This record gives sequence, C-alpha cells and structure tokens, in this order.
Amino acid sequence: MNSFEYLEKEIQVWKDRGTYRPLTELESEQGSKVSINGREVIQLSSNNYLGLTTHPRLKRAALEAVERYGAGTGSVRTIAGTFSMHEEFEAKLARFKHTEAALVFQSGFTANVGVLSSILSEKDVVISDALNHASIIDGIRLTKASRRIYRHVDLEDLEKALKETQTARTRLVVTDGVFSMDGDVAPLPEIVELCEKYDALVMVDDAHASGVMGRNGRGTVDHFDLNGRVHIQVGTLSKAVGVLGGYVAGPFVLRDYLIHRARPFLFSTSHPPAVTAACSAAIDVLLDEPQLVDRLWENTRFFKEGLARLGFDTGKSETPITPVMVGEDALAMKFSDTLLQEGVYAQGIVFPTVPKGQARVRTIVTAGHSKEDLEQALTAFERAGKKLGII
Repeated sequence: MNSFEYLEKEIQVWKDRGTYRPLTELESEQGSKVSINGREVIQLSSNNYLGLTTHPRLKRAALEAVERYGAGTGSVRTIAGTFSMHEEFEAKLARFKHTEAALVFQSGFTANVGVLSSILSEKDVVISDALNHASIIDGIRLTKASRRIYRHVDLEDLEKALKETQTARTRLVVTDGVFSMDGDVAPLPEIVELCEKYDALVMVDDAHASGVMGRNGRGTVDHFDLNGRVHIQVGTLSKAVGVLGGYVAGPFVLRDYLIHRARPFLFSTSHPPAVTAACSAAIDVLLDEPQLVDRLWENTRFFKEGLARLGFDTGKSETPITPVMVGEDALAMKFSDTLLQEGVYAQGIVFPTVPKGQARVRTIVTAGHSKEDLEQALTAFERAGKKLGII
C-alpha cells in the first residue's frame, strides 16, 4: 500500500522555507477584534467588510428561519430543496443588482465554476485576465472552450485576443471587478466598450466589490454606471454580505440554463434556511444603512494614508484590500507573526497564491473598526516593520 511520504516531504519543504502555516483558530465572533489563543487582537484579515456577520438584523432573521423551517433543507434545489424563501431571495437579489434574474450557488467559487463549465463549448473562446481568481481559472479548466489569457488589465492585449478570435461562436471576456490580492479595480468601462465593439460577452466577478463599491454596495458594474451592459455578474454572499454563498445575476435565460446544466447547482444541497434568511436581511441592511459603506471607505483612506506615511509599499490598491508588500516569502510570514505579537492579526500571503517575489501581508479594514483600532494597528505595523527592517 502506498503511503503519503511524498506529501510529508513537500510539507517539510514548506516548513524549511518558513511558508508553512497551520490554521488559526478564532475563539470569538468575527468582529473588528477577535480572540486568538486567549488574547484579543485587532482583526485585519477577514472579508467582513461591513461587519454584517454580527449585525442584529441578520442574527434575528437566521434564528427566526430555523424556528420556522428547521436546520436544513434535505435536498438539492432541483428535486425537493427549493423553498419559497430561496425564490423570494433570488428575486430580491435580482432587483438589487438591476438584472432580470439571479441564481444562488453554495459559494462564490462554485458560482464561477458553474457558469464557465456549463455555458461554453468547443465552439467558443473564453478570454481571461491573467490575475483572475482561482475559481475562474478552475472553471476555465473544466470547459471545452478555447482559452486566451490577456496580461493583467492590459486593454491592448485584450483587444488583440478579441481580434484573433472572431471566428468563434461566442467570446466570453471574464474579469474580476476588484482583484483580491492587489486590491486594484478592473478598467470595466473600457473592457465593456471593447466587447461591444467586437460582439463579445462580458462576465464580471464582483466578489470583493459586492457590498463595497457602487450605490448601496451593488458592485463595480453599478459603480461605473454599466447596468444593462454586462451580461453576467457573479458575486459573493460570504464577504461583505456577511453570510455564505455566491450568486449569478443576469438574464432569465442564463438562470434557466444554469438550473439545468450547472453541476455545482445540480448536485449540491440548497442553503439552509438560516443562511438564506440572513442573506436576505443583509440586502435590506445595504439598502437601509448606506452609512456602513461610507464608514468602510473612511477607514480605508485613513489606514492607507497611515501606512504610506510610515513608508510601507501598498502596491496599486484602490480598495479596502491593502497589501503591504514585503517580497520574500519567509519574511512576509515573519512579519505576520511579529504583527500578531504586537496585537494585530494580518496574514502573510505567499507563493503560489501570489507570484514569487511578491509576498505580502494583506490587510482589509472594515466599517466596524474604530479610529482607535486603526491607530493601534498602525503603531503595530511601525514597530514590526522597523524590527524586521521592512521600513
């Protein structure tokens, strides 16, 4: 019987390089501060942009749904797992996104995989930004369509790919709205114009823009006033929305097709009532409490300015995702460990998540952070950065 010695050897290599990282256990709710190893620290690594994971309206909605509908659904959506609340939430989500329809998946990852693996065939071409999310990359791997990768946000390279693929039945251009590691924003107006010029479809993954950009957090499509001009919008319910899941928003025909052909949707049990109810409550909060988004951006500007003043390199970030560039993998991890000693939880990100030589500590501020939290965090960054010679 074969053993797993080869896996043990590979893990040992990671340990020797200083890039091995065990899971971090949180001993508290997900807030601006969390408890780790019995100690309260400032949280700068969660995707809880608006603090909705603990919002009273979401918690109340989840509890009421459990009491009324139970803990689970007991089936996939296409057999016996579609409750009225699922359909009602998707209709609400479509109205929020200014699209004809929406369909919820178990995660943002499965939403991307479900779309790309099901709607394209060998007659088609998918054209993807080089720094798109891993779920887009895996979705492309599962399709029989030809693929072209264009240089990151390089419009000339994108146009070249569009020119060279005009014999295909369908060209689908796919981009993140906000890129998750660097925090930069796709040049969506120019991408849409090119796709209209060359008769191509546009798909935007707005995972890190949902709840963050656009009116009431509707995403980059709304931020750039492109409603009705982007064919497929993918988003998440797991980040700023504060709960769990992903969604696809677009025309009715797309929703209908995905229900019948998207394998992650077909073969996964539907979201439990608590999740669906809490997600629905989150949309109400986005509509009723826009000040949360305003506060998120105020905190973002304050923290970015503080890091720049200290001399840190934050790359090309334009959003609450603010990488503190380090370069060397082991140093990034050591920086993260030193920050934790100083009372800040901010994870190091290294290869293969980012290219070699571009290791960083990635930070995300939230609407829940106070100015005092962020001032303390900046002090910790200054101490750790000077201790390690990063600044």
